[in-house]
Amino acid sequence: MKTLTADQVKVGFIGLGNMGSRMAQRLLNHGYHLEVYDRDPAKAEAMAAKGGAVANNIFELARNIDVLLSCLTNDEAVRSVYTGAEGVFAGARAGTVVLEMSTISPESSRELHKLGATRGIEVMDVAISGSTTAAENGALTLLAGGNRELFRAAKPIFESVAKQYFLLGGPGSGTAMKLVVNTLLGVGMQAIAEAVVLGEKAGLDRKNLLDVLSQTAVIARAHVGKLSRIAINDYTPQFPLRLMNKDFKLILKAAAEARMPMPATEAAFHVNSEELAGGEEEDFSAVLRRMEEVAGIAADRSAPVAS
Repeated sequence: MKTLTADQVKVGFIGLGNMGSRMAQRLLNHGYHLEVYDRDPAKAEAMAAKGGAVANNIFELARNIDVLLSCLTNDEAVRSVYTGAEGVFAGARAGTVVLEMSTISPESSRELHKLGATRGIEVMDVAISGSTTAAENGALTLLAGGNRELFRAAKPIFESVAKQYFLLGGPGSGTAMKLVVNTLLGVGMQAIAEAVVLGEKAGLDRKNLLDVLSQTAVIARAHVGKLSRIAINDYTPQFPLRLMNKDFKLILKAAAEARMPMPATEAAFHVNSEELAGGEEEDFSAVLRRMEEVAGIAADRSAPVAS
């Protein structure tokens, strides 16, 4: 298999949301010929202004490129994009490589791999771990599942968007690892929310509490930035609550199929769902505000306060 360098392949990208748009920009910055598609034409045109080409539809994009990356919302969106009558598999040529980067179930990843194989298309699940800032700076962690030869060939693409990348095993292994990672992300945020509220109820100053906590060894890097935003009541979505909720559902579904209890995860999902019911588009760290409300601490749902 040829190495997927900028002078060797044409790349397509489907799904130009917060993460996808930043990864697509990184590929452009590294010299890749990039063709893009998003169901929101404005997002595709924004990428065209930066040097990308815009496909009229998914079928056209799949027909024109050698390597396709996609970063979509959920399992249903992935199936629609790939398996529809005008989808990727209908348009792509045999020999096309697919690097599917959405957070979906391992079962869906394996299904996609099988469907691709029947058409001579190599599919690898390459789940993303990291923030929008990490995506912008090319500092993501990639969690891959699939063919080892393809993993080696795709390193130039991986190095354009990520700081580190790992092959976890066969198809579905990358998305399985992403569920492991996001279990700790979501449950960890719930644990922080409960600990902070405990401190507030004990009379600690909220700002000082959050500042000191952020400097202790018990806070993961993924959560540190949340504390400074929480301090000014800033819950604007970096990783939206609705996506964390979706991931909790995937995690608990996998646990149910494995017949293993996950009581802490179930509790975190419950609080996440309660806050989501408020209907706002907010960051998953808003579970802290939910815990403040439950504890009877006045929570500010207005705009962030000045720092």
